[in-house]
Amino acid sequence: MTIAHRSTLIVHGRLAMRKSRLAAGRDARHGLQIMSFEQAAVRLAGGFVRPIDDESLRSAIQAAIPATPMGELESIKTLPGMIDAAADTLHKAWRAGIDLAARSADHPRLAAIARLEAAVLDQLPTAMMRPVDIVAAAMARIGHAPAVLGPVEITGLTELSPCWRPLLQALTDHIPVQWTAGPRGIPAWLEGMAVTIARAPAEAPEISAVSAATSYHEAVEAMRWARGLLASGVSPSEIAIATASPADYDDHFLALRADANIDLHFVHGIRTVATREGQAAAALADIVVRGLSQSRLRRLAALCRESAPFEALPDGWLRVLPADAPLSTEGAWSRVLTRLTPEHWPDGKDHAPALRAAVDVLAKGPDAASEIGEAFLSGRGLAIWRKALVAGPAASIDATLETLKQDDGLEACVSIVWMPASALASSPRRFVRLLGLNSSRWPRGIAEDRLIPDHIISTPVLDPLPVNLADRRDFETILATTADTVVLSRARRDSDGRLLGRSPLLAGRGDEIYLRRNAIPTHAFSETDRLMGRPKEFAADPQAIGAQGCWHDWRQADITPHDGLVRADHPLVLAILNRTQSASSLRRLLRNPLSFVWVYAFGWREPQSSAEPLVLDALGIGDLVHMVLDRALRDLEAAGGLAAADAQSIEVAVTQAVQAVAADWESERPVPPTVIWGRTLDDARVLAGRALSYGDALLPGTRSYGEVPFGGSEAKTATEAPWDTSTPVTIPDTGFNIAGYIDRIDISGDGKRAMVRDYKTGRPPRGDIQLNGGRELQRCLYAFAVKALLGDDVAISASLLYPREPIDLHLDDPEAVLAQITRYLRAARASFAGGAALPGPDTGGDYDDLAFALPANASATYSKRKMPAVTERLGEVAQVWEAE
Repeated sequence: MTIAHRSTLIVHGRLAMRKSRLAAGRDARHGLQIMSFEQAAVRLAGGFVRPIDDESLRSAIQAAIPATPMGELESIKTLPGMIDAAADTLHKAWRAGIDLAARSADHPRLAAIARLEAAVLDQLPTAMMRPVDIVAAAMARIGHAPAVLGPVEITGLTELSPCWRPLLQALTDHIPVQWTAGPRGIPAWLEGMAVTIARAPAEAPEISAVSAATSYHEAVEAMRWARGLLASGVSPSEIAIATASPADYDDHFLALRADANIDLHFVHGIRTVATREGQAAAALADIVVRGLSQSRLRRLAALCRESAPFEALPDGWLRVLPADAPLSTEGAWSRVLTRLTPEHWPDGKDHAPALRAAVDVLAKGPDAASEIGEAFLSGRGLAIWRKALVAGPAASIDATLETLKQDDGLEACVSIVWMPASALASSPRRFVRLLGLNSSRWPRGIAEDRLIPDHIISTPVLDPLPVNLADRRDFETILATTADTVVLSRARRDSDGRLLGRSPLLAGRGDEIYLRRNAIPTHAFSETDRLMGRPKEFAADPQAIGAQGCWHDWRQADITPHDGLVRADHPLVLAILNRTQSASSLRRLLRNPLSFVWVYAFGWREPQSSAEPLVLDALGIGDLVHMVLDRALRDLEAAGGLAAADAQSIEVAVTQAVQAVAADWESERPVPPTVIWGRTLDDARVLAGRALSYGDALLPGTRSYGEVPFGGSEAKTATEAPWDTSTPVTIPDTGFNIAGYIDRIDISGDGKRAMVRDYKTGRPPRGDIQLNGGRELQRCLYAFAVKALLGDDVAISASLLYPREPIDLHLDDPEAVLAQITRYLRAARASFAGGAALPGPDTGGDYDDLAFALPANASATYSKRKMPAVTERLGEVAQVWEAE
């Protein structure tokens, strides 16, 4: 039996460790230890000694900093970023071998940092030591180095932090130490040490330079380059893509990796928020930081369905919440939860207490961030949450989560790798592509430490291995250690279109190849890339054929199937014509037949956002005023009737109605900011007061009704209607049944007269109107419906009331107008059933909520191009657009 002799290989970085361990396993090198220099020092120090890892350091800083006097830093010590800055400063000082306690008298800032260091060390376990303490412990046991470490080989390093150099010097007195530099540069401080230096000639790779349009284009070209190498038989383990600062490209490569279906390993890790568990933590952080709302709760419920607070709720429980309500205040949630009864829930049981308990926990805010995370997260998501709370304050946990990273789960040794240049310098590959070779990006500039600026401790002393020198050293190392090919890439412009300069590292590298963004790739990295690079092949795809045909038809002046032509008597078209219509749907049929089929046949609707708007739109203001009018009118009728009410009674009723409607609105719909919302309610109160106070003198005994349903519409309140609401109302000779709600109807005490009034909260027209191009159908249709329901012996008057002016527009001859409407509707029905679901004058207009399905700027281009042919095809229907 052969006894393996112990030896140690010192490498830098996780990728180098994985690669070296794989090579050692393949070569059966028993007894070989592969570790970093810090790990070797800890092994020699023995016992339970551990280095201070980053997570433990941040946790200790978080615990120590509130009670530690920080002098001139006292005012900023609780701000977001302070923990990160303090950890960075302590790491620099420890790596540089600076004794902060000994230099505390030099400057008050150093005294504050020294106090923080002492407090942090008190928080950490005794076995967790600074580098200088680890070196001291290792030096005390240096005699055990032959047994613990054996011969040491250091490979892949171009520098070593000053704190470890005394230990390296001491090791040479007890064990052989070899610094395997290969073609890399050798630090000057190694001279004079009894360290064997192994050199090798530099590699001579083929070097080329390219320029891409943007950083995203750089990433695309890198993926094409990698795919080309794979197609030529190169192993993925020999391909590397690197840059000095990978964060600028991570999102690009993450998206491209999924599209290309290539195992691209992120050596430095991927952002935690790119994973499902990270998204769950981010959704919870959004609530903790910004408060609870319905949209945020829905996102959290979708990602944390199995969490304890949601587990007891039945499937489909989110349907019990009003869809458009923002629910952004505790009062709004309380009102909604109070209204929920067992009948509202999918399983018929009362789950309101469980939902209330979950809402109460979420509403506690940043101060209870730890409790909230423990309640709603588990497994990997909870680990991410705890790590984020250690890395920064709870009030900014959403920003902290953005900075956290985790392993992507791919095996580095058999994958193409995307990594920082520093990792590639210590673990070379045969085929390399370097990105981001722009000025100020590679090499990066030197920045002062955030807590110890240059005038307190010189930057070269605090940071003897500055990032700009490291970037240059890594670049030269990569060129010297790459065996086959190096492609140097830069972006010509940034994402905003500004020109970017060349990196000084490109000087003398020859002419660069200009890569066009729309060039046909030699090797496409994905199916999408291949089809975009082969227009003829893409043109044969059914989806492309359909899209191209649609675009071609849209550009023609003639009417085509892409403009709404369908076959005559299509069953779906006939079905939506036979449904009970409203005044709004008939208006859409007359002025925008294409939208009519989209809405009622396809079921398309404009997406509704539950986010609080800055102001209510015109439709929202109209709904608000109508709700106030209905509530105030009901209260006045219950108190003796509108006819007997004086101005003060009306004002009181309107004020109370505004308060009640506002509470309901806030529970069910988005509301603007508080100041604007208050002004909107005042405006609604004024308009409602004018509307109820304005009008002809009411006859004695007149009774008023608001939001009166007819034609089968369900009543909005329990108020008695003046007729049977289930009775159908049919427009003669058209085949259309209509239904809806009449804003207000006043019926005289003797039942012989009735006034139909429709409220309009917008600006009144300049002159008198009848049909207004088909826009105004309500007065006439509602008057007809009232006459049909109350009887022919009732005298009907109809008007539009604009309370902003105020102006009341009466319909002089409802029967004559109804005859006109009947003629247009009959023609519209015949035309639509014949297959002419075509654009109209409202298509693509300012109030067309489905304009997103049309070409851009449709009202000024597409609609004008098609209108002559549409007018000719629709014939009599188009005449309504000119009706006064």
